[in-house]
Amino acid sequence: MLRYLITLQVPDRKGLVEQIAHAVSRHGGNWLDSELRHIDGIFAAILLLEVPSEHWDDLLDALECIDGMALTSARAGQQQKYIKRLSFNLVAYDRPGLVLDISNRINALGINIEQFSSKFETAGHTGIALFRATISLGLTDPMQEERLTESLYSIGDDLVLDKLNLT
Repeated sequence: MLRYLITLQVPDRKGLVEQIAHAVSRHGGNWLDSELRHIDGIFAAILLLEVPSEHWDDLLDALECIDGMALTSARAGQQQKYIKRLSFNLVAYDRPGLVLDISNRINALGINIEQFSSKFETAGHTGIALFRATISLGLTDPMQEERLTESLYSIGDDLVLDKLNLT
């Protein structure tokens, strides 16, 4: 069995996850990891699957037969080794370029972004536009955490960080 990474998107409708899971199961696949989201009428997913190599092409054909489905796929790579994983919530006033600023600061420290989920919302009591993100990182050096915190706080006084877990 080989590991494959699939990304897909399709206009959202009821039963999509069941259709995808059925195709994976029918072709001897094992669903290992995933992120599934509905965003603005589109269902988007990233799937890590383990599939017998002799069934891979048939599985791709089955998935492509789902009405409106667009997908990409590749053999999965090796997992990076980190000394520590860090997850946190970040909240700041929304503004153009904020994701670029955050990602530049993380990259400048040699830190890998493993997961980045964000959303726009307005503060209920003031109506101010807010940017919220949950970010998971892989650290390779014990000093990266302190440097990262300092770097992110220097973005502005409106930025709030809340560490979720350290492993």
